[in-house]
Amino acid sequence: MTMAPTAFARPSRDEAEAAVRTLLAYIGENPEREGLLDTPRRVVKAYDELFAGYRDETGELMERTFGEIGNFDDFVLLRDIPFHSHCEHHMVPFFGKAHVAYFPVERVVGLSKIARIVDVFAKRLQTQEHLTSQICTTLEEGLNPRGVAVLIEAEHMCMTMRGVAKAGVATLTTQFTGVFRDNPAEQARFMTLIRSR
Repeated sequence: MTMAPTAFARPSRDEAEAAVRTLLAYIGENPEREGLLDTPRRVVKAYDELFAGYRDETGELMERTFGEIGNFDDFVLLRDIPFHSHCEHHMVPFFGKAHVAYFPVERVVGLSKIARIVDVFAKRLQTQEHLTSQICTTLEEGLNPRGVAVLIEAEHMCMTMRGVAKAGVATLTTQFTGVFRDNPAEQARFMTLIRSR
């Protein structure tokens, strides 16, 4: 079971709002001007939503599976799962789509659970590589399937808005286990289905 990161002393809401006021002053703003008076409260409230993944665990999403799949023996693919996350290095957004497939062994998990797994991990400070791995590992551990395939394509604002400032660059990361790793034909079929429209 993949758990939320280890908890430690969490600042109070008042302390978090004070930190936002400090950052506003740091960038040269007056935190006391009319337009910014409520900004610290709004930012902290937004963080509660944007980083909800720290309060969620993926293990319970994998607890309920279904065995009535007849003689189904192919893989299940969810394509184009939208997500947004934040780079752990600069705390600016990256966003894109996740494509996730698995070869079930006797049991399947509800389709919405896979999308929720993507969301739980995306709503944490992340690297795209780690996000890819966490999704793959959660399905591998929770279902013990014949194989898992994850491909994430995303645009990173830390590369678009700052630094080299190159908009529109897509970053792709993949992870394959089981038959997707060992059988090039299955990996190629996964990639073909992702690209077909």
